[in-house]
Amino acid sequence: MDQAWDNISIAACAVLNCEKASEKAATARAVATRWRAGDLLHAFTEKPPERPGRPALPNLIAPSEMPRRRKAGNDNNRRALLHAVAHIELNAIDLAFDIIARFGNIMPKGFTDDWIGVGDDEARHFSLLNSRLKAAQSFYGDLPAHDGLWQSAMETAKNLPARLAVVPMVLEARGLDVTPGMIKQFESVGDPLSAEVLQTIYQDEIGHVRVGTQWFKFLADKVNKDPEIWFQELVRKYFHGHLKPPFNTAARGNAGLPSEYYEPLAAKKHTAKAKT
Repeated sequence: MDQAWDNISIAACAVLNCEKASEKAATARAVATRWRAGDLLHAFTEKPPERPGRPALPNLIAPSEMPRRRKAGNDNNRRALLHAVAHIELNAIDLAFDIIARFGNIMPKGFTDDWIGVGDDEARHFSLLNSRLKAAQSFYGDLPAHDGLWQSAMETAKNLPARLAVVPMVLEARGLDVTPGMIKQFESVGDPLSAEVLQTIYQDEIGHVRVGTQWFKFLADKVNKDPEIWFQELVRKYFHGHLKPPFNTAARGNAGLPSEYYEPLAAKKHTAKAKT
């Protein structure tokens, strides 16, 4: 691992350019350690790649071609669930360091502080999940995965408010909705260690959604926009899926994301669907 990093943009791009998954996670944690120690300048001389480095496996396929996720009722389904979450966490490492390298130069230093913390968490999450995959006689890359998360990153590459609205406030918030059910599944099939890993991820993700929401509100205040209305406008423009209830309103609220932000989007989708 080359640690000849002068500033945070070079270090963030080092994470992004890593091709091996475990090395990416280790590099992310090393960058976080050096940033917190004050060894990296808050300067931006390196531009992030359009696409991050990735391992040869997993094979990436269209989201519509992905096998439907099933409950963790047997070993194969359990491995598939762990693999799906590991893939999300690997993408999340890149998303955290991309937002630093891409937008950190136009934001206060606290923005970088927060996203370094997020990236460090995501790297720790990936390593925990990778260990559970190995314990289940599998490995990251053993199953296909989709590229939907990075598509969202590419579509918001020039728009920080849109990135914050779509990634932490929609995609990560969705994790708050579905993870409690996954935890119960692993507990019910006698896999408390995987359930414990998911519980750790769930608690940390509340903080990640909070980081995204706080910085979105900061930008809204800066340009004198109503954050609820602006969020809804950006999601309608940049997010191509739809917001699926039921929502974990308690966890979302704990992350500073009130239901007034997202429920109108879900209601509009359901109304439109009912008319067809």
